[in-house]
Amino acid sequence: MLIAGFPAGPWGTNCYVAATGPGSECVVVDPGMDAADGIAQVVAEHRLKPVAVLVTHGHVDHMWSVAPVAGSYDATAWIHPEDRHLLANPSAAMSPDTAQMLLGGGYEFAEPDDVRKLADLQELELAGLRFVVDHTPGHTRGSVTFRSPYDREDVSEVMFSGDLLFAGSIGRTDLPGGDHPTMLRSLAAKVLTLPDDVVVLPGHGEQTSIGRERATNPFLQDLRQDV
Repeated sequence: MLIAGFPAGPWGTNCYVAATGPGSECVVVDPGMDAADGIAQVVAEHRLKPVAVLVTHGHVDHMWSVAPVAGSYDATAWIHPEDRHLLANPSAAMSPDTAQMLLGGGYEFAEPDDVRKLADLQELELAGLRFVVDHTPGHTRGSVTFRSPYDREDVSEVMFSGDLLFAGSIGRTDLPGGDHPTMLRSLAAKVLTLPDDVVVLPGHGEQTSIGRERATNPFLQDLRQDV
């Protein structure tokens, strides 16, 4: 499995490109602001063809470039129905200051031509890869993670965690659509139940693992005590 990731835009949002290997179809995860050029570079370097864009949630720093990237490569966009409205109206999930900045900049957003809905425990077969969708509300109502099998003895899966789980932290819940108790339930049901060897590829910051976060993440340790 080939996974290339890079931080994009002023929010440093991690965008990922995943494929079975060079010269194949690929999947793009969370193309945020200024991600299009980085995607094009990865695609050219590895001779890839994007066929799908996966969105972990509808916040603008994760989906800014969904429509242009999907349109450029004739790819299908996938998002949970609870967050689909944010593709065309991202200000609905922003703080007032951020919304004012974007609205004042004259930016326009629209859905891609082909949008498909995600559901909890749905299995996707895309670009020769298999993804399991976990609905993990809390950061937004439609937040999801994507887990895919990985072909290494010491790594059973990789999880694209969006803003659910970071190295040493968890996603914020103070924006419209966020809910902290719901976030804790998602972490208990969808993170603490996973094996330690699952590699976590978060929406911001460095990669980590379930085992590392179980042992060192204060939010998960407190949650374990609560459970």
